[in-house]
Amino acid sequence: QVQLVESGGGLVQAGGSLKLSCAASGRTFSSGSMGWFRQAPGKERQFVAAIRWNSGNTYYADSVKGRFTISRDNAKNTVYLQMNSLKPEDTAVYYCAATSGVVIVTTVGRYDYWGQGTQVTVSI
Repeated sequence: QVQLVESGGGLVQAGGSLKLSCAASGRTFSSGSMGWFRQAPGKERQFVAAIRWNSGNTYYADSVKGRFTISRDNAKNTVYLQMNSLKPEDTAVYYCAATSGVVIVTTVGRYDYWGQGTQVTVSI
């Protein structure tokens, strides 16, 4: 079993920055991947970014490319999402997720474990 705990959400003005953290514990996947997803009210959960634990390879949704950066600290079993130039449309609950798969995936159903989510609100 893997436990994921997100932190770092909050309220920020448009153009501002936030850094989310996701601490993993339990049975972690050294060869798997971690992903960040978000879900706005009334909308489906959507992929934001993902990173491979071993190689550090990353992948981003087009909507956040150039503004968000995903990184990991293997020693701390923690993944981060640095969010810059935030826009009101980035407002959502942000979730981290873990998968044991050997390639980066972007679909919700391919991830095995999920955190409880952290709210990010971007005001005009």
